[in-house]
Amino acid sequence: MRLRDVTDLLLLAALWGGSFLFMRIGAPQFGAIPMAGLRTGIAALVLVGVMLWRGKIRELGIAPWRLFTTGLVSSAIPFVCFGFAALSLKAGFSAILNATAPFWGALVAFAWLGDRLTKLRVAGLAVGFAGVVVLVWGKLSFGSGGAGPAIIAVLLATLCYGIAVNYAKRYLAGIGSLASATGSQIGAAVAMAPLLLASWPAVMPDLTAWLAVIAMAVLCTAIAYLLYFRLILRVGATRTIAVTFLIPIFGMFWGWIFLAEAVTWNMAAGTVVILLGTALTTGLIGARTTPA
Repeated sequence: MRLRDVTDLLLLAALWGGSFLFMRIGAPQFGAIPMAGLRTGIAALVLVGVMLWRGKIRELGIAPWRLFTTGLVSSAIPFVCFGFAALSLKAGFSAILNATAPFWGALVAFAWLGDRLTKLRVAGLAVGFAGVVVLVWGKLSFGSGGAGPAIIAVLLATLCYGIAVNYAKRYLAGIGSLASATGSQIGAAVAMAPLLLASWPAVMPDLTAWLAVIAMAVLCTAIAYLLYFRLILRVGATRTIAVTFLIPIFGMFWGWIFLAEAVTWNMAAGTVVILLGTALTTGLIGARTTPA
């Protein structure tokens, strides 16, 4: 990859890793649903502005219901799940679990689209699952104050990402990347609007929480999506998925720097095992190069 592409990849990982930090700051005051609603709404406004500037706003009318569905599965539901998890899980911990998204995607592709699972990819799924077990060992408690519900919420969010990427592959062919990103955020914002109004916090969040949510919407959602689709266009999906390997590192780093979150042995071990499983499942390890 060219230097510019590597820079974009690192920036994207830093932005998506930073979203877990911002959620930890915003969620306690806003709550999971209002924070997700604001995140999608602000991101949608920014992306609509970009489309107007580039004269591509009419592309949003190509497949509005499919874009709405994409937004529901790829943003609205996962953002609520991650916001709920942020109330009790460390930023780095959630970022590590987020790395399970690619092997959920491979499993959904097998079950839904009939993609073949080689022995190596099956091994990757097993290794990735083992990494999750290592990471959550001793934490999967559903009693009072237990982290079990938050962990399940994060895994549900990553499952949604796996469904969303396969839905987009099947139903959004021919729609521009900018239109897909913008339309999905508009769809998510529309779906979240009634819930946002119904669950708005009784006490107005302070300036720090507002800045965290705005930064997450503009930097970690709108700009990050633009970087993501630009990378897919330039270097392909397989290389772009390498961002998954970098997000946990940045997630743990931002949590350590700004929230004084400790990095435990099972977080480090879980990261290594999950990323190894992800590499095997997505074909980044063991893939054979074939002529074009």
